[in-house]
Amino acid sequence: MARKRREADNFSLSFLDCICCGFGAIILLLVLTKIYEPVTIERAKTNLQSLIAKLQEELFEIRGESVVLNRELKSAREQVSESQKKLAQLRGDLTKIRGQYNPQEDDSSFSQETEGELRLARQALTEEMQRLRPNFRRADDAPVGGIPVDSEYVVFIIDTSGSMQQDSWQKVRRKIRETLDLYPSVLGMQIMNDNGRYMFPESAGSWLKDTPARRELINRRMSNWRATSVSSPVNGIKTAIRTYGRQGKKVSLYVFGDDFKGGSVEALADAVDRLNPEDADGKRSVRIHAVGFPHRFSSGRVSEEARQFSALMRELTFRNGGTFVAVTDRS
Repeated sequence: MARKRREADNFSLSFLDCICCGFGAIILLLVLTKIYEPVTIERAKTNLQSLIAKLQEELFEIRGESVVLNRELKSAREQVSESQKKLAQLRGDLTKIRGQYNPQEDDSSFSQETEGELRLARQALTEEMQRLRPNFRRADDAPVGGIPVDSEYVVFIIDTSGSMQQDSWQKVRRKIRETLDLYPSVLGMQIMNDNGRYMFPESAGSWLKDTPARRELINRRMSNWRATSVSSPVNGIKTAIRTYGRQGKKVSLYVFGDDFKGGSVEALADAVDRLNPEDADGKRSVRIHAVGFPHRFSSGRVSEEARQFSALMRELTFRNGGTFVAVTDRS
């Protein structure tokens, strides 16, 4: 019985030793782990502080840029506001200038009474001139300066055919300017080609107002006016007389051309007489003037169509109180 008890005690001691060793190992591991924990925490703390410092630096930089951008935005808004003020001022100045220079329909400086007095004075002057010159007769070969300029309304009829465009167009433009210079001011004007096509189609049947701007516009449009033409001024003359010749106004037609390609001169002149008859005093409501630009062949010989045009215009101008002028190569 005593031997069996001793064996049980030995086993119990060994088991306790093992348990104690296990606990000791665990305690040693815990001790070793606690030794390195402050180092890890310190490193993490250092990294976080560096990150915070970097973020703060970026924040300060962003705030600085924001201040700069706000300053620039404010400056831009001030510039826009100043520009808007200047624009409004310029618009006001433009409106004021337009108001000063645009002609007014009812300009107070020229009342109806004054205008009537001027018309009466002009009529009296014309009658006095006629009384003082009862035997005056215009020479048949009078130059452009000798054309009567008593008309208040002027219509230009221009041949726009290829021969005119190619050979004489610059001269035509110059002669139109010279003719307009004979009339410092007219009550109305119109311009069409030999087919009766208007340079300003929107004004067909009415009168163009005579202004320096209108005269300049006519000169500019002449540079590229390409209306269809048949080289016969008769259609344009008839259209002008029918439209503007029976309005009780003093009207002058100016025909610019280089040739005429058909019809009897006598028959056409008679047809124009019927459209533009004489009144009781033997006068016609429309004067017809003509400026000829003879078309020549390469040999220098004047074409038969140019001779026909000259014959027709001499007859028409003679019957209708006008002047025919032939432009030479040096004109």
